[in-house]
Amino acid sequence: MSFRILGLPPGLFRGYFSMSDAELQSIGAVRRIADTAGWPCRVSLEHAAIGEEVLLLNYEHQPGDTPYRSRHAIYVRRGADHAFDAVDIVPEVIRARLLSVRAFDASHMMITSTTPAAAVTRRASSALDRVNREARRSRW
Repeated sequence: MSFRILGLPPGLFRGYFSMSDAELQSIGAVRRIADTAGWPCRVSLEHAAIGEEVLLLNYEHQPGDTPYRSRHAIYVRRGADHAFDAVDIVPEVIRARLLSVRAFDASHMMITSTTPAAAVTRRASSALDRVNREARRSRW
């Protein structure tokens, strides 16, 4: 089964870059200059380069009026002109992090969730169970 990963639309954030620091503060956002590697842009799905301007702001990623309504801090690079959009490709910015994958229905209710680490753990546990069963059988 194929999957698609899509970054956030850059147009949602362009206007914030022209705001003063005081204006950003009034909406709970801040301007930063990436001083280390690893600042993940949610538009381009690339890490910001050291010295690159980013905004740190709150984004509502699950807007439904349900118990799962959620928002969190994200980084957006000034130079992020295009949203990442690819099928069957996981960008490094995602591969490098612990990820929680959640699926929601049309009513914004969660229908399933997992972490890749949990999936790997389940597969490893299943493999170990098979090895243990085989080992027990071979003792008799």
